[in-house]
This record gives sequence, C-alpha cells and structure tokens, in this order.
Amino acid sequence: MATTERVKILVPGHHPMVSLVGQRDELLKLIEGAFSASILVRGNEITISGDKTETDRVATLFEELIVLLDDGQSLTTHAVEQSIDMVKGSEARPRDVLSDAVLTHRGKAIRPKTVGQKRYVDAIRRSTITFSIGPAGSGKTYLAMAAAVRALQQKEVARLILCRPAVEVGEKLGFLPGTMYEKINPYMRPLYDALYDMMDPEQLSRLMERGTVEVSPLGYMRGRTINDSFIILDEAQNTTPEQMKMFLTRLGFGSKVVVTGDITQVDLPAGSHSGLNIVREILTDIGDLEFVYLTSKDVVRHKIVQEIVEAYRRFDEDR
Repeated sequence: MATTERVKILVPGHHPMVSLVGQRDELLKLIEGAFSASILVRGNEITISGDKTETDRVATLFEELIVLLDDGQSLTTHAVEQSIDMVKGSEARPRDVLSDAVLTHRGKAIRPKTVGQKRYVDAIRRSTITFSIGPAGSGKTYLAMAAAVRALQQKEVARLILCRPAVEVGEKLGFLPGTMYEKINPYMRPLYDALYDMMDPEQLSRLMERGTVEVSPLGYMRGRTINDSFIILDEAQNTTPEQMKMFLTRLGFGSKVVVTGDITQVDLPAGSHSGLNIVREILTDIGDLEFVYLTSKDVVRHKIVQEIVEAYRRFDEDR
C-alpha cells in the first residue's frame, strides 16, 4: 500500500494568495489538473498530499512560482504551464529560465519563456555565430534582437546590423512604385516593429541616422567586412547557398552573428536550394558556432498556434 506524503508550503505574507493561484483559482486548477496530488489552500498555507513523487513535484513547483513572484513577475497561464513542464521533465528550473531578463525597456523585461528559448539565449551569449531554426512564433528573431540591443547599450558592440533577403513574392522590385527604400521597406517592417518595442522612437531615429543601427536587404552586405557589430540575418531560409556564404564571410573582428529561419517556409523559386538547409550540412565541426533548434513547444503565441504548427509538422512528415 502506497504511503501518503504531506507537504506544507507557507506563502510569504507580501504575496497575496491570488497572485499564486489566480483570480478565480485558474492557476490552481491548472496545477491540480497536471498532477495527481491533492492541493488544499487555507490562508497563506498550501497543503499538498499524495504519492511522494507527486507531492515533491508540486511542492517544487510552488516554491519555483514563489521565486518568480519574488523576482517581480506576474504569473500567467503560459508561465505556469511552462513551469509545470519543467518540473515534470526535470530539464531546468523555472527560476533559471523565466527570470533571465535579456533586455529591459520601460520596465518591461524581455525573457525566454521556454527551455528551448533559454538554450537559444545562452548560445547567443557564448558563441560568435548562432543559427536558430524553428517555426513562426518561437522567438527566434525577437530574442536575437533583444540580445543585440542589449549588446549595443552595454557598448559590447559599436553597431547593430539587421538584414533580410528581399524575396520577390509575385512582383519584381523594379516594377513596384516608389524609391528603392520604399520598395524594400515592406520586407524590413517586422524588424522595425521589433526595434520600436525595444528602443524609444527618437533614440532609434538618431541611431539610424548615424548608421549605428542599420536595417537593410541582404544584398547590401556584399563586399563589406563588418567589425565590432552585432549582425542578424532574419528569414535565412530564403537565402541561396551563394548568399549564405557571402553573408557569413562578412564577419569581422569583434562581431557576433545570429542567423534565424524556418526551413518549412522557403519562398525561393521552385528548384532553388535554401542556403540555410545546406549550411546545416557544411558547418558541422566548427568551434564557436552553434545550431539551436526550436519546436512547436517554444511557440509563445496563442496555444492554438502551437497546435497548428505541430499539425503542419506531422502533415509534412507524412507527405
């Protein structure tokens, strides 16, 4: 007969219990549904009863959630779901993943929200070149840009360079109206949007005027050697092998590179090979270079987006 274990957790008085269990106990219900232990809340005390393994996990979870509250974070459904997965899988401690502020702007911290994203952020910090491959919504570009802005603010680099291949979807650039800047700008818009989330508009305008922050099509990188810069190549699945080689060989002294892409979303003409796909076979034994693979588990948009991404992955595998 299994022995029933009982563990009590005292919630510090400076944390209202509602911040831990949710306005209508929605966070508590989420935790109860994830474990087979009994959870009783009275005053500032939580009593957990059940099998030892389960009670220990639930106790660990509440302790980790209290640490996140101590760190000034508000607990969301997503944060609790991710914490449950970490405690169950013993991959990492929620405090180590969810408390890692990559960048803080106007009191809002940009942090990894999954174990995969934390692994990605750590790779950016330690490697000269990091490749991030994963689905839309997994934080590939946003986290890289947060790391880049932080490096610029800390004077670890002198410039921030963001580029994308300007893939012509359906129309040739030469036939589009306007100046070259106006033609290119729609391709670059997602990068500008992220920058405005991380910097004040006036400051960003000044930095762009000085050339400290540069947002440009990939073709503008040809013939340059770029020193003392943080360089991001976004949507790299749409590079040709020749473009990828050209980009990677622009790297100069004191620079760091992050390459992001989703190999399931190649917009190149039929019959063309993706430079991102090929580089995975070529750059396998180079030091100070890492590949990080994100999955549907790292998608931090609406939960249904995770399910859509996973459904497409299964469809592609079956086909």
